[in-house]
Amino acid sequence: MNPSPVAVVDGKDASGPRVCDDMTVEVALSLMAGARVDHLVLCDGDEQRTGLVTLAGLAVLRGSPGYTDRLRLRDVLGGPVASPGGLSVAC
Repeated sequence: MNPSPVAVVDGKDASGPRVCDDMTVEVALSLMAGARVDHLVLCDGDEQRTGLVTLAGLAVLRGSPGYTDRLRLRDVLGGPVASPGGLSVAC
């Protein structure tokens, strides 16, 4: 499956709630809604930062034809890099 559109933004703002990158997109969206935040900092099993996902980016991803509720946040990392204002990847 092609993970585009990728739901990660420029990593300049590394503050915010930290979550494990094996969280599903559905759980991440629910967490962001409950916490009233627009992004999450992703970490791997060693607590190392792996990226940053946005609410807007995940919403676009959720609406894509290849989306499945089993898709994990780490699965959307590694896509094409875009400008900080758009959807992109930065680790």
